[in-house]
This record gives sequence, structure tokens and C-alpha cells, in this order.
Amino acid sequence: MNKLLRRFHMTAAITLAALAPGAGAQTTLNVITGGSQNMVDYVTDYLGPLFEKQNPGVKVSVVGVGPDDAGSQKIIEKLAAQKAAGAAVWDVDVVVPNQQKTGEMVRDGLLAKYRDSIPTGKFAISQSSKKALGVDVDGYVMPMFESQTAIAYNPDLVKQVPSSYDELRAWVSKNPKAFGYNGIKGGMSGVAFVVGWVYAYGGNAETVQQGPYNAQAAAGWKKAFAELKDFNRNVVFTPGNAGTLDMLNRGEIAMGPVWVDMFQSWKADGRLPPNMKLKILAPGMPGQPYYYAIPAKARNAEMAKKFIALATSPQVQAEGIVKRFNWYPGIDASVVKPALDEKIWNQLFTDVTPSDLASYGKPFPLAPFFKDLREQYETQVQN
Repeated sequence: MNKLLRRFHMTAAITLAALAPGAGAQTTLNVITGGSQNMVDYVTDYLGPLFEKQNPGVKVSVVGVGPDDAGSQKIIEKLAAQKAAGAAVWDVDVVVPNQQKTGEMVRDGLLAKYRDSIPTGKFAISQSSKKALGVDVDGYVMPMFESQTAIAYNPDLVKQVPSSYDELRAWVSKNPKAFGYNGIKGGMSGVAFVVGWVYAYGGNAETVQQGPYNAQAAAGWKKAFAELKDFNRNVVFTPGNAGTLDMLNRGEIAMGPVWVDMFQSWKADGRLPPNMKLKILAPGMPGQPYYYAIPAKARNAEMAKKFIALATSPQVQAEGIVKRFNWYPGIDASVVKPALDEKIWNQLFTDVTPSDLASYGKPFPLAPFFKDLREQYETQVQN
């Protein structure tokens, strides 16, 4: 074989190898999540490989930037920098921010309105899929999941379960130091309990949730916080959401606010007795979603839509969101139910029913009200 022919065969072999299925990713779908590490693991270990299997030649790359506002703020800064630089396409295809920062992204023109163009868009029926702490996000987001806070209790120690903040106050006065929560600096379940207290006694819950913001409205919470300070004299402060569950498990407290998904995971792992139960207090306690969204100039916008459509399909919501994490579905639960066996469904919805969620699952306050609430708790309750 002469040199020219040998070179031809080598070139042909390299070309065929490059075109062969699985020889190398042709497209990288870049995902940034502002959630906890388990949300990064979810995409890395389950959702990403599932999407790659259905879309040969696509590689899903996921980066976590940390939970809560700080993590989602980093997503804003990255997208805003590319917008300010006038980049024709941006190097992020899918973002997963929290509620507050998602509203800011929509307001700043950083996200694409895509939901009506994907087949699962019609399953987004929750209030949070339309409003994010008062900001209109309708069409820009698909909820990844819905998380919810509730009161966890030991039925061996609590015979008459409070169903409202009023009943809880009466119960705590008769059972001092049997209720525990983590204040507002030990985790969001404690914050959620305080937010629910303000919804119950602040006198303007609808305005706090829907706006418009008015600093004078927040000035009317003094009586509510004075009563909360008095209530706190008879409670135990726990070191966090996990700490509340730990103390429940050891019988050191009988009740406390927790995130439902962590509660269910602990029960499934045997870290809580199987008879432990949940209750959402009237007039309501907050929960929050994380959202799937697409940057306004995502390089692979059409592929991003396919990815989110898969992530919000009833089958993936059932297997990935409910079974693996004990989160509530981000989409209409009625379309997820057929994909779940009865045991899993009952485990998720026996204590807290879909009707309870619809009636008592509330959003967190608008951002400026939320800031006022935290500051007033620190100055009027913790002083």
C-alpha cells in the first residue's frame, strides 16, 4: 500500500469514527442549578443520563452554585454579565433558580418565555407557576418540584392535634417545652413557621403575599411579634430542621415545623418512627418551588425545551421527584398519580392531602416584606 492510499484509509477511518454513534458528544447542554447538592446529584445521576440516552450525541453538563438566594444570585450575575457584554448567544441552556431570584430574572429580561411551546406546559397549574413572590413569571417557568412545610408530631404524645395557629398556641400553653422550632437563623422551616404566624396574626396576609409592597403595612405587625415573643417562652429552640427531627425522634419534643420531603425521607430511612405524622396549620404555612427556566439567549434553546419537557413529564416527576426525593410534584399531581403505585401515593398524601395543599400551602412573602419580617423578628422577638 503506497503512502497516499494509506493516508486515505487513515483519514476515512478517523472520519467514520467521529460520526459513529457514541463516539463523542456533538452538543453539550449546560445546566446550572442554584439548589442544594442533592439537586445537582439528581441531574448528574438520573435526569442527565436519561436525557443523553434519549438524545444520542448530547452531553448534559451540570454545575451547582449553592442553595438559597446566594446560589441563585450567582446565576443572575452570570446571565446579566453576558447580556451586558452584548453576547449573541449565552453559554447556559437551563437554569434552576429559587423563587425570589427567578422573579428578578424575568423582570431583568434574562429569561425566555417558553412554557407554552413544550408538551408538558399544560400541566403547570399551581399558583407558583404563575407568580414568584408577587412577580409575574407565567410562561417563563416550569416548577421542578413543590416543597412544603408542616408541623410534624408524635401521635403518642399529642392526642388532640392542633389544626390552626390558635389551637397550637392553646396547646403549647398547656404543654410547655413540648413544641420546638429553629427560629429564623437555623433554617427555612423555622422561618416558614414565623411567616405563617404573621399570616395568621399580622392582619394583611394577602397583601404580604401578593403585593403591592407598602412599608406601612409591615409596621402593623408589632402586636403579632409581641405575642410570638410571649409564645416563645414556652417552646424549645432546635439547631435546625434536622435538629427538630432529631429531637422528635428522641422524644425531647412532641411537635415542630419541618420540610415535608426531609420528614418523609427520614421515615423511609428508619430515622423516625413510622407512626410520626404531619399537619399544615390554618390559615397556612409556606412552601416553595425551584424552577426550570431557559436564559433569553441560550445557545441550545430547543434542546433545553426537550430537556425540561422530559424533566416535567408525569413519568419523570413520579420516578425522580416523588420516589427519589419525596418532594411534591411540580406539575398537576393528578397526572402524576397513575405513574405511582398506591403505597407511594398514600405515603405522600395521607397526612397532607392535595386539598390541604390547595387550601393551606402558601407562598413566602414578597421580597421586601420578607426582609421587613426578618428584621422585625430580630429586633422585636429576639431582643
